[in-house]
Amino acid sequence: MRNFALTFEDLLAWKRAYELTLKIYKLTSDFPSNEEFGLKSQMRRSAVSIISNIAEGFKRRGKKDQIRFYNMAESSLEELKCQSRLSRDLNYFSESEYGEIKDMQNESGKLLNGWIK
Repeated sequence: MRNFALTFEDLLAWKRAYELTLKIYKLTSDFPSNEEFGLKSQMRRSAVSIISNIAEGFKRRGKKDQIRFYNMAESSLEELKCQSRLSRDLNYFSESEYGEIKDMQNESGKLLNGWIK
């Protein structure tokens, strides 16, 4: 008999947020050097916070505790949305890059919201 244990990596919400995080790392690598410890760093921290909080929430035993971490992931996603828009308006992202990121963010948000419910 096969013993299959679900992990956070099996969650579609985590998988999509992970893809978003990789995309953010890739796109921010081209940011100006003066953003190394500013917007670039903050965006990367926000993206990593999303996947980290989903992972931590997944392992929490109590439903209330799990939801608290999933809510933190949602908050980090909102933070990343704000930072992405700023990056577009500063011309660090092209319109097409911003559109792709925005679509990924929206999908991640819907999946996370669905997982919470």
